[in-house]
Amino acid sequence: MAAPKTRWRARPETSGRVTGWPARRHRLALGTLAVLVAAVVLVPLFARLDQQLVDLPSSGLAPSWAHPFGTDEVGRDVLLRSIYGLRVSLLVGLTAAVAGVLIGGLVGLAAGTAGGGVDRLLMRIVDGFNALPHLLFGIFIVALFSPSAIAVIVSVAVTHWTTAARIVRSEVLSLRGRPFVDAAISGGSSRARIVRRHFLPNLAPHLLLAAVLMIPHAIWHETALSFLGLGLPAHLASLGNMINDGQRSLLAGDWWSSLFPGLLILLPTLAISALAQHLRDRSSPRHRSESAL
Repeated sequence: MAAPKTRWRARPETSGRVTGWPARRHRLALGTLAVLVAAVVLVPLFARLDQQLVDLPSSGLAPSWAHPFGTDEVGRDVLLRSIYGLRVSLLVGLTAAVAGVLIGGLVGLAAGTAGGGVDRLLMRIVDGFNALPHLLFGIFIVALFSPSAIAVIVSVAVTHWTTAARIVRSEVLSLRGRPFVDAAISGGSSRARIVRRHFLPNLAPHLLLAAVLMIPHAIWHETALSFLGLGLPAHLASLGNMINDGQRSLLAGDWWSSLFPGLLILLPTLAISALAQHLRDRSSPRHRSESAL
């Protein structure tokens, strides 16, 4: 007797691998980042226009083949200036993220390794920094310097290192209870040798993930400061400066002066966030156990 026909079919068993959109999301993110990085590296080398060139007869032109992103209120090419601004944002974001992770990593490593009163003191300092509004505290730090990329990097690093400190401290406390650390202590290994041989190799993936997660925050922080006129100098191409300048053109109907720089802020942050989520999923114990099946 033939089996009755059913509308639904049983789902085949998988080997623990993620398929569909989640599996393609990180590839799309990597492709987007590759295109953006190639643009900020190659376009300034082959561009025939000066991104600071003022051409008043060409001011306020809508997007066209000659100017794909249009021109601003003084005739400067928005596409070229957006690429220069994106290059600044990526460099500032990457440098600030690395600096913040180094500061937070050292604080978290010292707190987790020393323990006791040192741990409590350092964690109270972390809590104090977390209680401060990041943007307001960043504005205060930038106000101590003249507008420059260095001031923005210092501002972002000083206001965003606490997350890395907590991650590293938590991981160090977890590692201190592992059998191989107990064996190293029983064998007479010094604290410096345990940190170098056992802690740092296990902390490296977490520090990398913390740095990747911090880059979008650094980009938005730099953009906000530049938008407020406290970041990079006004004459330099910055996405925040361009959006601020484009506000005056919105009333005249020149929507492209703010739209395209805003999209170039959104694209890398979304791509980096998707890449960070992929790294977080791969580093989780559940993903490692499923991949081993």
